[in-house]
Amino acid sequence: MGNTRSSGGLSTAQQAAKFLGVSALAGAVMAGLALPAVGALGLAAKGTVEEFDGIPANLKTPPLSQRTTILDAEGGEIAKVYSRDRTIVKLNDISPYMRQAIVAIEDARFYEHGAVDLKGVLRAVNTNAQDGGVSQGASTLTQQYVKNVFVEEAGDDKEKVAQATRQSIGRKIKELKYAIKVEKELGKKRILENYLNITFFGQQAYGIEAAAQRYFSKSAKDLKLEQAALLAGLVQSPSRYDPVSAPKSAKERRDTVLQRMAQVKDITPAQAAAAQKKPLGLKVSMPRSGCITAVQGAGFFCDYVRETLLNDPAFGKTAEARAKRWTQGGLTIRTTLDPKAQKSVQKSIKAHVYQSDPVATAVTLVEPGTGKVLGMGQSRPYGFGENETQINLSADKSMGGSNYGFQVGSTFKPITAAAAIEQGKKPYQRYSSPYKMAYPSPVTTCKGTWTNDEGATVENENEKEVGPYGMRDATAKSVNTYFVQLISDIGVCPVTQMADKMGVKRADGEEHNQVPSLTLGSEGFSPLTMANAYATFANRGVYCSPVFIESITGPDHKEVKVPQSKCSRAMSAKTADTINTLLRGVVEDGTGKQAGLQSRPSAGKTGTTDERRAAWFVGYTPNLAGAVWVGGPGAKGVKMENITIGGVPHDKVYGADTPGPIWKDAMSGALEGKPAPNFVKVPIKDPNERKPHDGKKPDDRDHKPGRGNDDGGNGGEDNPWPDISLPPDLIGGGNGNGGNGGNGGNGNADGGWHWPR
Repeated sequence: MGNTRSSGGLSTAQQAAKFLGVSALAGAVMAGLALPAVGALGLAAKGTVEEFDGIPANLKTPPLSQRTTILDAEGGEIAKVYSRDRTIVKLNDISPYMRQAIVAIEDARFYEHGAVDLKGVLRAVNTNAQDGGVSQGASTLTQQYVKNVFVEEAGDDKEKVAQATRQSIGRKIKELKYAIKVEKELGKKRILENYLNITFFGQQAYGIEAAAQRYFSKSAKDLKLEQAALLAGLVQSPSRYDPVSAPKSAKERRDTVLQRMAQVKDITPAQAAAAQKKPLGLKVSMPRSGCITAVQGAGFFCDYVRETLLNDPAFGKTAEARAKRWTQGGLTIRTTLDPKAQKSVQKSIKAHVYQSDPVATAVTLVEPGTGKVLGMGQSRPYGFGENETQINLSADKSMGGSNYGFQVGSTFKPITAAAAIEQGKKPYQRYSSPYKMAYPSPVTTCKGTWTNDEGATVENENEKEVGPYGMRDATAKSVNTYFVQLISDIGVCPVTQMADKMGVKRADGEEHNQVPSLTLGSEGFSPLTMANAYATFANRGVYCSPVFIESITGPDHKEVKVPQSKCSRAMSAKTADTINTLLRGVVEDGTGKQAGLQSRPSAGKTGTTDERRAAWFVGYTPNLAGAVWVGGPGAKGVKMENITIGGVPHDKVYGADTPGPIWKDAMSGALEGKPAPNFVKVPIKDPNERKPHDGKKPDDRDHKPGRGNDDGGNGGEDNPWPDISLPPDLIGGGNGNGGNGGNGGNGNADGGWHWPR
């Protein structure tokens, strides 16, 4: 059994015969001859003939993966993103030294032979027979190019890469046939160009342009002789000859290339000797790939762009097709990011919340009427280190955000108000709004009714908030019991339907809960969702879906169709104008006074959740909307009491005192120098409205008792708001006219309406 090894493999003679059979086969095919299947060589080659004939003739060359460049709205670079750092260049844009060096060291007879170099094959067979393996493959540049195509096609699939590089007879056969076809169809210059663009040069650099930039910070067309020789020497083993980690080995290899160039007469011996004396002269540009390198804190905006291309069917019918398109790259993506707005967002964040704080903040700015996202940032940077994260705190779960979003508190109340007005409720609608009350029951929902079986209660922020209130004051003071009564009156369904029309979808993608507590912001949403929802108010009731991408140019320099913002009316213009008027009161005299802009009309709403685990301010002008969230970024959140944020101590965090100033500063900078349009105001005053008695001095609308011979005032009125359920001690007596200074009718002695003292 002398023909086999102990391991069961082929003997040295068989290895040589089989390799020679393949080589002879290739030469025969090139010559257009039939290969005789006789003799020892024929028997070794017979199987390869059948295998050879079964291989398709055309090599399907995959598009080479390249870097993608992401730009802001003004054309400034945000980041470069790539799975393989590559920039394809034409042969004329590659230094002549580089072209000569790669041919000299890898395939000196490149311009003389066909797809297979038979002299090289015979030399390799002799070497392999002596070594007892396939240590030398005699591959031409064309064959190497074909192998690199297989590797490129394998992508990041380790198993496929192993198959594409395995030293096997089967792979050689496949490689040979494709090489023959490539030689015939492309020609030498195109093969050399393709080879230099596809080859890996180490340090994450694919192709000669990326390699030149990586090691020498220059273009491939500007490479000097000694630089070109060093890069050509890397191809055989990028890790072994890496000039960064193994400079001595790299120099020896470079000098070998220079010597070989002199031997084939590309350069003179004197040129080679002079170049060998020079140092490596590296000027390394470290690889900077991905959204982690984004400027102005735009890493999460960049990541949202990536998620858009991976998730939107506009960029491919299947997830696999979209992923392949992103990986192949070569795109130039112009986004909606306004560099001025983004700079303002980052400046405000850094001024108010530190990266090391126990809580984080996220800010998103949206342009009403277009859906363009102009700014997006957060205090925890994009990264992998301490107090860094890859979770986009401004986005939904499906787009790289947190699993559940964040409860939005009272910032949801204007959505309830809009739904109520659309249902016919007046903006001066009053409810008793006690400090504390049980949730009304039953309440209609989209799926039937909700009942308060557990006796759940709701209360206001402080005990002094006692109604009755109208919508204006209830909004300004953010009265919980008012809005619970309002949603219970109109039903939950109109509110969830309004939320859907305004693009207010839960961050986890689930349906809204059909419960009255929805109005208090009990569900989790993202800052992007809330900013865009309030942009609907600013746009007088027309919702526009958010967009991040303006245009895309493909690797072929052709325009790629991108999805546009879709706009639809969510509510009447009058309803939106009414909400805008209500929310102007919040920043002028209500809970959001600290956030009001000085230089232009603004509107907005504060929000604080249970145990102060999240605080919000969402506000807008007619031409810009923004949402600010502050809270614990983890699943459990952080109870924001007795806490220091951005160096400022807080007994309790409110939507006005932390998110409000962040919003104010971010918006002020983003809007600087831009027009300051006004809102359309709507009169909200109730002609029958009474102010609560202060218990000390009656105002001019109180009914006073008569004195002396004067007629007495009218007696206490019946409840003027019959749709409100009021406690008995708030209701005066019936109507009646007093006479001769007597007390009026059955009314109380002070005449008129009684208010708690």
